[in-house]
Amino acid sequence: MTTLIINIEQLVGTREQNELLRGKALAVLPIIENAFVLIEDGIITDYGAMYELELKVPQLPKHIIKADGQFLLPAWCDSHTHLVFAGSREHEFVDKIKGLSYADIAAKGGGILHSAQKLNDASEDELFNAAWKRLDEVAKLGTGAIEIKSGYGLTVEGELKMLRVIKRLKEKSSLLIRSTFLGAHTYPLLFKEDHAGYIRSIITEMLPVIGNEKLADYVDVFCENGFFSVDEMECICRASMRYGLKPKLHINQLNSIGGLQRAIQLNAVSVDHLETMTDKDISDLSSSNTIGTLLPTAAFFLRMQYQPARQLIDNNCAIALASDYNPGSSPSGNMNYVTALSCIQMKMLPAEAINAATINGAYAMELEKETGSITVGKKANLIFTKPVPSLSYLPYSFGNNLIDKVMIGGGFV
Repeated sequence: MTTLIINIEQLVGTREQNELLRGKALAVLPIIENAFVLIEDGIITDYGAMYELELKVPQLPKHIIKADGQFLLPAWCDSHTHLVFAGSREHEFVDKIKGLSYADIAAKGGGILHSAQKLNDASEDELFNAAWKRLDEVAKLGTGAIEIKSGYGLTVEGELKMLRVIKRLKEKSSLLIRSTFLGAHTYPLLFKEDHAGYIRSIITEMLPVIGNEKLADYVDVFCENGFFSVDEMECICRASMRYGLKPKLHINQLNSIGGLQRAIQLNAVSVDHLETMTDKDISDLSSSNTIGTLLPTAAFFLRMQYQPARQLIDNNCAIALASDYNPGSSPSGNMNYVTALSCIQMKMLPAEAINAATINGAYAMELEKETGSITVGKKANLIFTKPVPSLSYLPYSFGNNLIDKVMIGGGFV
């Protein structure tokens, strides 16, 4: 089917070529005013100013959508989530209000271990149905591409169950989905005193099945004091790379322990969190091809310091924004709030936040050839805003739902 969208107030994020944005380039957001977009079979085939329409599209299609007063943006590319989980953890939310720390909650069997117990008790169908509902919710909030991790199984059966759910989501959903194996999220109680034994289970029992069934695109490790060391992270990554899984890693959330430098040596696609960054960390990330993915809603929810976005940008690092959607530290997949919080608390310009949550987010999932910008040949994954006075109004008016509708692959969700 051919669809023509006309009278667009502003067409945002138009790019003839892909480019991972760094430094000052992150603030450059190409916009066409009073524009049109032509879509054929879910793919963008042309776009431009309305005065070019007669020349570019001499034969108008039957299906025409008028977008008077509306802004059109590329759909969000959320490159770090834990969307598949069982149950919620609002009781821990109350514990945190009472003063318990993340470590305190984990020490008494809460946190990741609590989610793991619930997940292992749930059936694959129960997990799929709950995840499908969440996926539909984030799509309606503008997300068109998403990465989903395992990591709440922490057993061979649990991790494989999660990854098979993600595979089913990939097969059924119109969203672009990437899958990440995060068996190394924490040590399960059974292996609390036998770290080598759990890593052996990951390498000899989980990875061969993951590779055989093609269950994951990436591998992740929570590299942090009290979790997985830098050497343990490298061991798991190198074993995973033999099955074609590229590293996308939890780094520098609580401490800077050398994980970032090792991740860069491993050619990690991204290093995610980065709440705690030294000058050396920033310099090393800047000179690498690795993307720093910032998760401001996790810092917000945990009352932690926000990621040093301005320092990273000003030092020419490539950064992306993601939601970290999970039941414990960021129970929201609303990328609109992620971009608003990035402006409000991390002093990112609206254009920088939009670019970091679209084209750079696409790069953080290696989906830049398919989505992340208004480009001929990419999927028609589009956000239609309600009439707004300016682009800056979107993060400024953070508490209002300013999305009118969302198009994924040429169809409305």
